[in-house]
Amino acid sequence: MLIEALTLQLGYNATLVTLGAACLGAAAGMAGVFLVLRRRALVSDALAHATLPGLAAAFLAMSALGLSGRWLPGLMAGSALAALAALWAIQALAGRTRLPEDAAIGAVLSVFFGMGVVLMTVVQTIPGGQQAGLESFLLGATSGMLRAEALTIAAGALVVLGAVLALRRPMSAVAFDARHAAIAGLNPRAADAAITLLALAVTVTGLKIVGLVLIVALLIVPPATARLWTGRIDRLLLLAAAFGAAAGWIGAAASAAAADLPTGPLVVLSAAAMFALSLLVAPGRGVIARALARARLVRGLAAGGAR
Repeated sequence: MLIEALTLQLGYNATLVTLGAACLGAAAGMAGVFLVLRRRALVSDALAHATLPGLAAAFLAMSALGLSGRWLPGLMAGSALAALAALWAIQALAGRTRLPEDAAIGAVLSVFFGMGVVLMTVVQTIPGGQQAGLESFLLGATSGMLRAEALTIAAGALVVLGAVLALRRPMSAVAFDARHAAIAGLNPRAADAAITLLALAVTVTGLKIVGLVLIVALLIVPPATARLWTGRIDRLLLLAAAFGAAAGWIGAAASAAAADLPTGPLVVLSAAAMFALSLLVAPGRGVIARALARARLVRGLAAGGAR
């Protein structure tokens, strides 16, 4: 069944989910490049964990209004609002107190995630059964995903891809040298805000497939893998998108073939396998390439000493 899933032969819905996961992986890989270059991985982790109370609050609000509490756009909107509140809290703590940014991130992440756990417990006590499967947003799950949900995820991922392509030049300039970018007339704070908002968009879009606990890995691992292969920003973006898309495709296909396994961990493990392989065989930065270069250097020094 895995081969059938990888070749899109498991039916229309499985094909749609796999393609949506591939789009999400490409968007996460591209957006994650700037997080890696700006060393803001912890911020993306805080954003991901902060979505949980927004997810639960959105479910409660929609249920109270007589709507379907599992409506994906509503859940995504609630998650985004909670993540924005967490981002504001991090900036307020880091800017107005003596707390360093990493301590502020840790504090906000813990508080928001704890609040989310409490609200999720409240959600489970609501009669009616709509909350069944809501915990799948922690680790991601595609079994039973509706066509509209898959299309929403794919559309969100394509919007992120378009935004990254449109903003790649100013974000690249700030990522490599913020001071030089400021001298050239760019606004580093605006670029950092765009990078963070793109990471937030990927996080909210990927909740259903990868889950809020593991989405940060899809933002970080594909760019880290691509960094082993190239140092040029255009190639880095393309390779990160390719590695992310491959991880999404393989993970979603594996989850479709084995419905008992959650999608998020399979996507992350696929990305990790590509990173491990690249760490060995990548030219220039791989373990094998470095060992060969070291051996050539030793031979050259030995030959020079013999003369």
